[in-house]
Amino acid sequence: MSIHLSDLQSYVEAVKDDVVKWRRYLHQNPELSFEEVQTSQFVYDTLMTFGGLEVTRPTQTSVLAKLRGNHPGPVLGIRADMDALPIDEENAFEFVSKTPGKMHACGHDGHTAMLLGTAKILTQFKDQIHGEVRFIFQHAEELFPGGAQQMVDAGVLEGVEAVIGIHLWSPLEIGKIAVRTGPFMAASDAFHISIQGKGGHAAQPHLTIDPIVIAAQVVTNLQHIVSRNFDPIDPLVLSITQFHAGTAHNIIPEKVELAGTVRSFKPGLRDEVPVQMEQIIKGLTEAHGASYEFRYEKGYAAVMNDAAVTEKVRTALVETFGEDVVVEGEQQMGGEDFSAYQQVVPGTFFYVGAGNAEKGIIYPHHHPKFTIDEEALPIGVESFVNIVLKTLGE
Repeated sequence: MSIHLSDLQSYVEAVKDDVVKWRRYLHQNPELSFEEVQTSQFVYDTLMTFGGLEVTRPTQTSVLAKLRGNHPGPVLGIRADMDALPIDEENAFEFVSKTPGKMHACGHDGHTAMLLGTAKILTQFKDQIHGEVRFIFQHAEELFPGGAQQMVDAGVLEGVEAVIGIHLWSPLEIGKIAVRTGPFMAASDAFHISIQGKGGHAAQPHLTIDPIVIAAQVVTNLQHIVSRNFDPIDPLVLSITQFHAGTAHNIIPEKVELAGTVRSFKPGLRDEVPVQMEQIIKGLTEAHGASYEFRYEKGYAAVMNDAAVTEKVRTALVETFGEDVVVEGEQQMGGEDFSAYQQVVPGTFFYVGAGNAEKGIIYPHHHPKFTIDEEALPIGVESFVNIVLKTLGE
């Protein structure tokens, strides 16, 4: 049996109801990073019903399925992430999260459902595949050190020649697909700053070393790193996202805790930012007689889309959907641990539009009212299937 491009939509249409059903089940039953026990079991059990797959568990909460074609050829990896976020959902549809404080607020439920639908279609056509398709159902994208690196360490990319991934993207309207060669998503790092002063009565500040005043200066001066110390053409974000201090209105506290994130693309710039941060923190605290602790943690590397793989993907998508659908993706300062795969093999990561203002699907990722237009799900499945056929087909 052979799939022709003209027939592809009928196969996608045949699995659409299943894909929507799977996505809604996953949405109702979210699990956080490194806790995807039921989610991974659901994926495993569903894959086993398709037949023709070698299904294994690379880690406790992930799944790998191999589809070996009837002809020799290369190995193509396809990845979907499965974890949810610690957010109380505020949507009102019938399949909202059943678990307070946990929610699929980034589309990973859709990613998992799309990859299941892709596997269900492709298992029917082993005779047309030259090589192997490796379906990577990854845990813990949202929490550093991330599931992708653990999957790499477990050997899921052994023999793989290229890897691809999709992210459903609410800022992109339904019916559009965004593809970009080169830098696409930023490296994402985290930091923690502790400023130790000398506490005391708020009415006697001269007898204290006020860490709040010092920390306020640290926050302000750290912004100079982006605005004054680096080339404004180089994308760079430094955000303070936590400021914790004090217990009462009349007490100057002993300590202030700060935390935040840095996003960048250039490796050299990424190395230099923490050096300049510590110079500022050290100078300000010493000037006021305080002390500090500074911890900087490098997170995910930048998502850098390989030119050759991206061009093959772009060509396949244009042939399937048309040039009006496939648009140039913009660099994003958000991070993604898909980059861990790209450190090992060439790969590309692209967006499938999932926003729809007419339906009220307008909320950003990680928002309590985030959701996707489910019409994006078959677009994602069709994208995956066609890319596989273009890469491994006759």
